[in-house]
Amino acid sequence: MTQTTPLPGLHAATAELDPPLAALDLTALDANAADLVRRANGVAVRVASKSVRCRAVLERVLGAGLTAQGGFAGIMAYSLREAIWLTRLGARDILLGYPVTDRAALAELAADPLLLGSITLMIDDVAQLELTRAALGTDLVRPRVCLDVDAALRIGPLHLGTRRSPVRTPDQAAVLATEARRRGFDVVGVMTYEAQIAGLPDSNPAVRVVKRLSAVEIGRRRGQVLDAVRMVTGPLEIVNSGGTGSIEVSITDPDVTEVTAGSGLYVPTLFDHYRSFTPRPALFFATPVLRKPTPTIATVFAGGYIASGPAGPSRVPLPVWPAGLKLLGSEGAGEVQTPLAGGAELEIGDRVWFRHAKAGELCERFDQIHLVDESGSRTTVPTYRGEGRCFG
Repeated sequence: MTQTTPLPGLHAATAELDPPLAALDLTALDANAADLVRRANGVAVRVASKSVRCRAVLERVLGAGLTAQGGFAGIMAYSLREAIWLTRLGARDILLGYPVTDRAALAELAADPLLLGSITLMIDDVAQLELTRAALGTDLVRPRVCLDVDAALRIGPLHLGTRRSPVRTPDQAAVLATEARRRGFDVVGVMTYEAQIAGLPDSNPAVRVVKRLSAVEIGRRRGQVLDAVRMVTGPLEIVNSGGTGSIEVSITDPDVTEVTAGSGLYVPTLFDHYRSFTPRPALFFATPVLRKPTPTIATVFAGGYIASGPAGPSRVPLPVWPAGLKLLGSEGAGEVQTPLAGGAELEIGDRVWFRHAKAGELCERFDQIHLVDESGSRTTVPTYRGEGRCFG
């Protein structure tokens, strides 16, 4: 069960501002960050920037650094242009979570030793190596690369997990590592992202069985993959695994050097039903009541911030304050207005607070976030969008 964040505090701290607006409860954020570190039990936590999309928050989380007891270290970026931007602003140790085909960004990477030393590319195909080498425009640099190995669970014809890498077996990983080295790349890591564990709430017994089977299978196969890759490369700097929902599973493998987490900082609604942890919602957005089409329905401005993934009720924003409000099944959350049932007490100009379904995606809707601390003091910081950055 998810703990309730005291929304009246955010409401009071932003009272003189005109909504729509996004606000972040720093007390909840810090508690969530501490809980991620606790759950990692001494293993480093790499921050998934796609789930944050705000430099001030990234800097706050990474500011404590890594100690013998664990902590946050490094960023997993979702775009090479993003990684270059963050590096030029002082970030180091950035692992790309996805392959890159941006030729201009790759050429920029090749031209700067700082970028080459700070950024690790993700690969899962020889074709990516060919494209990358051509875009680099030189054979004189050796980019750092990490192999993305499929961590989905397969039972007969069933594929349980995301469709990511074509590399699955130890032999396939060894072949790719060999080709990478032959073409002048430094293979420094292996990643296995078990999305069917990390991103799947514990909603019923069948799901929990699948997650247990997945944990056993990827734990066994990851060891075999690592043995095969190390025969080609020698020791690896990075063995990355997991996400907010699977930290406890990932850290049981002594080969894993780091876990990745990001959604667990803001805690969107998709993370409300995990049994292994009790997060605190931290990021919210507010939007004003525009009209009352009936005495019991209040219509607010905008609000249709639908999250990515399979279309359905789990991807729509959730009205959380005042209590008792519900989206209308016939309209849902709208592009420019959203009617809500249960709004008898609401008046024109009142605010309604929502939670988004996925973490960092809300920041693509707002130029800034209002950070509210325990005392009620407010600091306003830009999102990626507010800094004029959109990486896709």
